[in-house]
Amino acid sequence: MSTPPHPARRSFLRRAASITLAAGLPVLSAPALAGIRIYPRHVAFNHTHRDDRLSLVYAHGDRYLPPALDRLNVFLRDHYTQAIGTMDPLLYDQLDRIRKLLNTDIPYDVISAYRDPQTNERLRTTRGGGVAKRSLHMDGKAIDIRLPGIPLAEVRDAALSLNAGGVGFYPRDQFVHIDTGRVRSW
Repeated sequence: MSTPPHPARRSFLRRAASITLAAGLPVLSAPALAGIRIYPRHVAFNHTHRDDRLSLVYAHGDRYLPPALDRLNVFLRDHYTQAIGTMDPLLYDQLDRIRKLLNTDIPYDVISAYRDPQTNERLRTTRGGGVAKRSLHMDGKAIDIRLPGIPLAEVRDAALSLNAGGVGFYPRDQFVHIDTGRVRSW
């Protein structure tokens, strides 16, 4: 579990932000802040298609932890074929920041993460639409999630506020799609 910043540091950061706003200086956007890492980054998942759970620190400072990334690749494998892909670590950064924005440490429910091309094609042709031919799931750059107990619209809004990739909202199916592609929403 990550430790919050020291109270004096939080106070400093709040004062600095207030001074920046009062002076009319530009405020750094989420992408600009993406390179600033002041805490260990953590993700926690429950997989909805398997009885699997995973919670781990995947990065310290600006350094990703290869053994943690390997465990995440296995955990987020294609649940139909068990094929293991390589997930984009920037996706974990988005998920970490969303939980911080929502002030929660609830594990994400994972509906879908990596998809091998055969699975993607089968889903695309049998689900009556909704699965992209060139889905970012096949590149390990997308995940479909929800946070139990948190309204889905709040998860979507937090993801949109990052301005860090694609965000799809699927209230009927009860998940939010998040990816590290270009910024867009649907």
